[in-house]
Amino acid sequence: MMSDDAHFHLSGFDNKQNFRYWSATNPIELHERPLHSSKVTVWCAIYSFGIIGPYFFEDEGEKAVTVIGPRYVHMLENFLGPELARHPVNEETFFQQD
Repeated sequence: MMSDDAHFHLSGFDNKQNFRYWSATNPIELHERPLHSSKVTVWCAIYSFGIIGPYFFEDEGEKAVTVIGPRYVHMLENFLGPELARHPVNEETFFQQD
């Protein structure tokens, strides 16, 4: 099982961290982004039997929050744990987080 989280900016800005551009010539790309745009962080996992998630990191008021250790542990215990109980997972299943 592999998991990852991603930030989605509500302004339409794309996170180009993992993008690669291939061209026969040197493309001139300008990537402008707002300094403090509103965004949401989403977590998801994939494994041989399907997809678990998405899980949105939000506070009680459904406002996006930063992922910190205690919030991540809360997601593992209160979201991932019950989800794994509903899927065919055995002791040979490995969880890999990014």
